[in-house]
Amino acid sequence: MSNNKQSIKTSIGKKWIRNALIVMLTDIIVMYVVYFLALLLRFDFSFRVIPPVYLNGYLKLLPLWCAITVTVFYFTRLYHSIWRFVSMEEAILLIKAYLIITPLLILSSLLLKMRMPISFYMIGIVGSAVGHAVTRFGYRLIKQVNNDMGSGIKEKDSNADRVMIIGGGDAGSVLVKELQHSTKTNLLPVCVIDDNPNKHGRALFGVPIVGGRESIISKAAEFNIDTIIFAIPTASGSNRKEILNIAKETGCKLRTIPGVYQLAKGDVSVTSVRNVDLTDLLGREPITVDNEEVFNMITGKTILVTGGGGSIGSELCRQIASHKPKKLIIFDIYENNAYEIQQDLLRKYKDKGLNLVTLIGSVRNTHRITSVMMEYKPDIVFHAAAHKHVPLMEESPNEAIKNNVMGTYKTATAAAEAGVKKFVLISTDKAVNPTNIMGATKRICEMIIQMMDRQTPGTSFVAVRFGNVLGSNGSVVPLFKKQIAEGGPVTVTHKEITRYFMTIPEAVSLVLQASYYAKGGEIFVLDMGEPVRIDDMARNLIKLSGLRPDVDIKIEYTGLRPGEKLYEEKLMKEEGMQTTANKLIYIGKPIEMDDVWFKGKLEELDRDSKEDDENIKKYVQEVVPTYKVGTY
Repeated sequence: MSNNKQSIKTSIGKKWIRNALIVMLTDIIVMYVVYFLALLLRFDFSFRVIPPVYLNGYLKLLPLWCAITVTVFYFTRLYHSIWRFVSMEEAILLIKAYLIITPLLILSSLLLKMRMPISFYMIGIVGSAVGHAVTRFGYRLIKQVNNDMGSGIKEKDSNADRVMIIGGGDAGSVLVKELQHSTKTNLLPVCVIDDNPNKHGRALFGVPIVGGRESIISKAAEFNIDTIIFAIPTASGSNRKEILNIAKETGCKLRTIPGVYQLAKGDVSVTSVRNVDLTDLLGREPITVDNEEVFNMITGKTILVTGGGGSIGSELCRQIASHKPKKLIIFDIYENNAYEIQQDLLRKYKDKGLNLVTLIGSVRNTHRITSVMMEYKPDIVFHAAAHKHVPLMEESPNEAIKNNVMGTYKTATAAAEAGVKKFVLISTDKAVNPTNIMGATKRICEMIIQMMDRQTPGTSFVAVRFGNVLGSNGSVVPLFKKQIAEGGPVTVTHKEITRYFMTIPEAVSLVLQASYYAKGGEIFVLDMGEPVRIDDMARNLIKLSGLRPDVDIKIEYTGLRPGEKLYEEKLMKEEGMQTTANKLIYIGKPIEMDDVWFKGKLEELDRDSKEDDENIKKYVQEVVPTYKVGTY
C-alpha cells in the first residue's frame, strides 16, 4: 500500500514539474515576442531601420530578463496553480510579481549600460504582463466555453432531473454553476426561488429567478420539477421549516446543502448535497454548546460510559474519544453493540493514542460494577445503561426495577466508593408525572441521584432529562421508514399524540454540557422547542419519500399503548426552572425528601422485583406519587 502511495506521489510530482516547465517556456516565448514587437513598433515595423545597438541590447537583455521574471514567478508561486482553476488570486499574484520585476528589469539595463527606447520598456513590460495573464486565463476561458457548449447537450437529455434551487445567494449561485457543468450528476437547474423581490425576473448563470416561497408549488408544476434543492445555509430553523413544509407538498424529491459552516469552508458542491430529513423540519435551531470548555474538562481524564454500545452511549464515546481522554472505558451487557463501537473507535483513534478498554457486564451485578469502578477509578461516569421501551417494560415491570432502578443505585454507589468526581445519569421526559413503569423507574433514578449527591460530598451527581431521540435504536422514525419501505401501512397510536424531539448529537452535547455545569443534585432539561405531532411526522416522512399519505401509503391509528401519554412534560410543577449560561438548557431544582425512608423503599423494591411480585407497580406508586397506574 505504501509503495502505491509513493508511486502516486511520484507521478503527481512529475506531472507538476512538466506542467510548470510548459508554463515557464510559454512565459519566455511571450517575453521574446512582446519585446521584439515593442522594438518593431518603435521603428514603424521596419526591421531594417532598427539600430544594431538596440538589436544587440534586445538579444543580451532578454535572456537575463526572462531569468529574472521566471525566478520571481516561481517564488510568488505562479507556477503552482492548476490552470483550469486559475482565479482572481492568480491575477493579484501576477500584479505583485510585476511590481517586483519592473524595477529589476530597469535596474539591470542601467547596470549593463544598455539603454533602450522608453517605449521599449513601457510596451514590453505592459505587453508581457498582459501576455502572461492571457496564457493563464486563456486555458480556463476555453474550458469554460467547452463546458457551456456541453451544458447545451445536457439540457437536451430527457433523463436529466429538472431542478428547482431555493435560494439565489452565494450558495445557490455555486450550486447552479456546478450543476450546469458537472459530469458526475444528471441534475439540470431550470429555475430559482428567492424571497428577495429585487431578484425576481433576473437570472443566475442563465437560470431564471421566478419568484418567492409562495411560488414554489405553482412553479414546480409549471417547470415540471423533479428535485428541489434548499440552498440557504444561513436560514433560521423556523424559516427552513416553513419553506421545506411548502416544498414537500410538491411531491418532488427534496434535498439540501449542509449548513453555513460548510459554506464558509467552501464545501458547497454537488457532492455535499444531501436528502432533506426530519431534522430539517424540527423548526428550531440546533442545540450548540461550548464544546471547547467541555472537552478541556475531558482531556486527560479517565471516563466510563455504561451502556456504551447504545445510541446515546456510543455517540458519547465517539465525541469523548476525539478529545484525548486518558482512558475511555466502554461498559455494556450487549456484546455486539460493544464490539461495534470498539472497532469503530479503534479504526479512527488507535493511531492517535486512544487508550480504550471495552468491558462486558451488567449494572445489575453489584460485584462486577464495583470491581470495575475500583480497578479503573474513573474521573467521570456517564450512566446510559437502561431499559427504555415503554410497552415492553409495561409487560416486564420487575425487570425495569432491576435494571433501571437497582442498576443505577448500584452503579452510583460503586462510583461514590471509587471516588468518582462526576456522575451523569441519562434520564427522560417520561420521568415527569409518569404514566408508565419505564418513566416511573427513571424518576426513581433521578431521586437516587439527588439522594446520592446529598450523601456523598466528594462526587457530583446530576441527571440529564430530554425527549425522544431521532434515529436512536427502537425510536419511531426507523420504524416509520421501515413501514414506508415495505409499502405501508404506517402505524400511529393516536392522531393527537405529540412528543419532544432532538437529534443524537444534540442529546450528547447536552449530556456533555451538563457534566461541565454540574455542581451536584441538578436535573438538566433541554428546551426542545415545540412538541411535534407524531401524525405530522409520519406524513412528512411519507412526503419526503416522494409518496402521498393516505394515497400511496396508508396511515393506521392503532390506539394508545399501555402506559403511553398523549403529551409529554419537561418539568414537574414543584421543580421550578433555573437558567444556565446556555439559554436552551435549564435546571430543575431538587425536591426535598426523606433519604432514610427512600433507602428503605429501595430495599423493598429490590426484594420485590427479585421475587417478581405482581404488585410491583403499586409499590412504585408509593415511591413516586405522581405515577398514575393505568392512566394514559
